[in-house]
Amino acid sequence: MNPKPQKQTSSENVELYEIIIPLLHAMQSEFQELSKKTEAVLNKSKMKIVNRLLQSCRKILASEASFDYLDLIDEDDVPQNSDVVLMLSQYVAAMNQFRLTYL
Repeated sequence: MNPKPQKQTSSENVELYEIIIPLLHAMQSEFQELSKKTEAVLNKSKMKIVNRLLQSCRKILASEASFDYLDLIDEDDVPQNSDVVLMLSQYVAAMNQFRLTYL
């Protein structure tokens, strides 16, 4: 019986993953705490910070099946902290799947 072929990704994706994943977990944790305290909306500077990190995740996940389900924050829409928690949870799940598949 032949073993199942191992999927591969680029070394650049692995390096970027290793940089991003602790930042993503930290951001998710912070927004979870914020959403418990208040349902405040995000300001523009926080939206830019979140989207910058999510853009990097999207580079890694571009060829993954989960990619179509991962959105960025629409700066014309004004999300609440709980909306960001939901988005970050989706990215964390996709990044965990990336780790299981490639690392």
